[in-house]
Amino acid sequence: MKVIVIGKSGQLANELLAELPEGVEVLSLGRNDVYITSYSDLSARVHQFKPNVIINASAYTAVDKAESDSDAAYAINETAVEIMAKVAKEHNCRFLHVSTDFVFDGESNLAYDVFSQTNPTSVYGASKLAGELAIKNTYPENSAIVRTSWVYSTFGNNFVKTMLRLIKEKEQLGVVADQIGCPTSAKGLARFIWLLASKGDIKQVYHWSDAGVASWYDFAVAIQELGLKHGLLDKKIPISAIASSAYPTPAKRPKFSLLNSTDSALISDSIHWREQLETCIIKLSSENKGIK
Repeated sequence: MKVIVIGKSGQLANELLAELPEGVEVLSLGRNDVYITSYSDLSARVHQFKPNVIINASAYTAVDKAESDSDAAYAINETAVEIMAKVAKEHNCRFLHVSTDFVFDGESNLAYDVFSQTNPTSVYGASKLAGELAIKNTYPENSAIVRTSWVYSTFGNNFVKTMLRLIKEKEQLGVVADQIGCPTSAKGLARFIWLLASKGDIKQVYHWSDAGVASWYDFAVAIQELGLKHGLLDKKIPISAIASSAYPTPAKRPKFSLLNSTDSALISDSIHWREQLETCIIKLSSENKGIK
């Protein structure tokens, strides 16, 4: 199987390469390799490599910046996605695209399933939903959208690395406790996507996150606990639970965005977020000590 991964500098693309199955040849493309908003450029690269699958791991993810930079957000999250879907259809490739829990408004009391009503409350969420709709309208016959949440890994910048840095630098921290969802290891997400790449029949939309439920406060407390346990941190600081209203941001976040990933767990084992977090912390600790 030959696969093109778009967005090679991101943490998901790095995990896709780290979890590469045997017998898969990958071409990873970044912003210096292809213009994803150019149909002719992307089509030429696909024609040259002749992949069976295109995986879009790229996105405009600066949630707050998107509120004042909507043109760029829509260019990457909608226009480029529509072009990818058209190119995949032209070349008869499977197209797998990663979306977000931000397509929901967070007003539910139950975990969102794949048929739940979407209603984004931010430019970022709206642009990601626009990308989903572009795929459904362009290439529904051999594409899949994978919605996920709170993604982190040992690669790139993410909440885990930010918390580890802040705990080292600060005497105390306040972390939002009234936004509920679930952290997701990019490693587990990558493994799930690889299974979809080779699966016979696929559905239009999947939800994938690790098992369990957490607030950002719960996540931060666990990061500190595991960071201390595995030697990434040498001090413990007070972490306070605060309300979203105490930490205003340009973009409105969904207060409840837990994804129902039950069906996806039948394809790949769903591991609890704390266990996945500990795996990540152990790897970061090994790298910090110079152990590969």
